[in-house]
Amino acid sequence: MKKMLCFLVALIAITYSSFAQNDPKAKKVLDAVSEKVKTFKGISAAFTIQSVTNKGRANGSKTGTIFIKGSKYYLKQGKTEIICDGSKTYNYDGSKTITVASVDESSQTLSPQNLLTNFYDKDFTYKLIASSRKFNEVELIPNDKKKNFQQVNLFIDKVKSMITKAKIIDKSNNVIEFSLNNLNTNATISDKIFIFNKSKYPKDVEILD
Repeated sequence: MKKMLCFLVALIAITYSSFAQNDPKAKKVLDAVSEKVKTFKGISAAFTIQSVTNKGRANGSKTGTIFIKGSKYYLKQGKTEIICDGSKTYNYDGSKTITVASVDESSQTLSPQNLLTNFYDKDFTYKLIASSRKFNEVELIPNDKKKNFQQVNLFIDKVKSMITKAKIIDKSNNVIEFSLNNLNTNATISDKIFIFNKSKYPKDVEILD
């Protein structure tokens, strides 16, 4: 399960600026999501992470909550917490270790915030692979083959222009599905939630940076 969160931890802080050769229909869909998110006061949501092995066997699921405000976010799943203040991320393992990293250092994996912003512009080739009455499905392939995932499929609500589900396929063909529920795009979120405060954790917690 900790590996699942690693996929999420970094789906948040990447912003890209140039385009590869991509499907213009997919770009239109993704641009609409990015522009919509920029108008939001704050985002809060519950999320579910489900894992399926490359043999098709369910490998468990977990739930949590996430709060996003601009480039900052706070994610809680059980005792585990991830705080991003816009420049650094603080990953508490729920026990005695907090790992600190710069936002740039977290860019090799994926995070929930990236699902809701213009994360796709530089490092992905993307195309629209399905369109139903309610949803568009966009497939993204990373240009950097060193990333620890090989494909991401996004499911975008046509009416809301919001990504509600992402299916991430890793290098071993295991699947991690991330779903957003109870999405509030007008949430009032205090900036205090994005400030790391060592005193709230166990006294013997080890900070690794």
